[in-house]
Amino acid sequence: MDRVIFHCDLNSFYASVELLSHPELRHLPVAVCGDPASRHGIILAKNEPAKAFQVKTAETIWQAKKKCPGLVLLPAHHGLYRDFSRKVNSLYHEYTDLVEPFGIDESWLDVTGTLHLFGGDGPALADHLRDEVRSRFGLTISVGVSFNKVFAKLGSDYKKPDATTVITQENFRGMVWPLPVTDLLYVGRAAAQTFEKFGIRTIGDLASFDREQLFSLLGKSGAQLHDFASGEDRSPVAPAGQYTPPKSIGNGYTFPKNLQGREEIRAGIAQLADQTATRLRMHSMKCQGISLSIRDPNFRDISRQMRLDPPTDLARELVQAAMELADACWNMSYPIRALTVTAIYLIPAEEAGAQMDLFSAGQEVKRRRLERLEGTIDAIRAKYGPGSIAPASAPRDLSQERHAPPPGGSSL
Repeated sequence: MDRVIFHCDLNSFYASVELLSHPELRHLPVAVCGDPASRHGIILAKNEPAKAFQVKTAETIWQAKKKCPGLVLLPAHHGLYRDFSRKVNSLYHEYTDLVEPFGIDESWLDVTGTLHLFGGDGPALADHLRDEVRSRFGLTISVGVSFNKVFAKLGSDYKKPDATTVITQENFRGMVWPLPVTDLLYVGRAAAQTFEKFGIRTIGDLASFDREQLFSLLGKSGAQLHDFASGEDRSPVAPAGQYTPPKSIGNGYTFPKNLQGREEIRAGIAQLADQTATRLRMHSMKCQGISLSIRDPNFRDISRQMRLDPPTDLARELVQAAMELADACWNMSYPIRALTVTAIYLIPAEEAGAQMDLFSAGQEVKRRRLERLEGTIDAIRAKYGPGSIAPASAPRDLSQERHAPPPGGSSL
């Protein structure tokens, strides 16, 4: 059975909240801005009459005034917006416990398990929610109803204000695919520019494009966006405040100059493994496997993985394992354009300790010392910055700028 996911978007949220105190201004173009007395302030929100003058969020006040000389400017009251946001989300919780806020004015609701309690009709329940928000708070919402989060979000954007839009397995190709690719969640400017070079202008173009080629162009995000466009989003609606542990942790980097030779390749792997191990410890996780992806200058990719025993969050153990993979699959005389080191098969760190047996006690003492050492490195970096210290065992090239990815790594 398909899931029933809502995306609820409060219309012109800041402006709508301010107009509750100024009902006499509802018919006029109104904008909320950071500093109404300054021509250099920016527009934070606008009502529907202001939108008719093409007033846009984030443009300067003087630009907005040039488009709409009669624009009424109101100061922002962020505490008030947070209060209304909490109240509206509390209303959503009356219909399901699966409510995931997406910013201050948007939320996803998974009503699959509770829909039968409210008549069993998704669009009818969405209409009821719209009525409830209007009657209780004097605000309006647009609701997208669909079988996944991405299309529900598209639905709430499809028609505004105060509307319900239903996107189903049967109609999404006709409704969604003609839309500009920039309407798809997480398609940013860089991705859109890349897509344009390959003739991808609509969501349908993206869905019909070769998924493997998208992976080569944009890495995992390219493949994920293809899945979004094809209606394959399976991400759950996570309740607010619920921590979802990562399924994998990795860092990748495209080097300014191709890596040449085993020493340089090891230096690149060591940098990425160190960052990956640091993030594992931040999440209190250990990995039971490692994956290494290599890209050559012609954008050809190769990926290998292996299991690790015992589980680890130590950089030097990740380096050793990744180099074993590299030695087994790569000719060290060939250049490398990009590398990705990913920790996989993650488990909580406390569970990893329980897996050690008596015969490994001596080795475990040594590993505990290494864990304390890398924990000390984490503390130094937290205080003095990520580039303040590197493991002494790292190759000399690791400290050179051309091999140093930015903090946290970057995607391919």
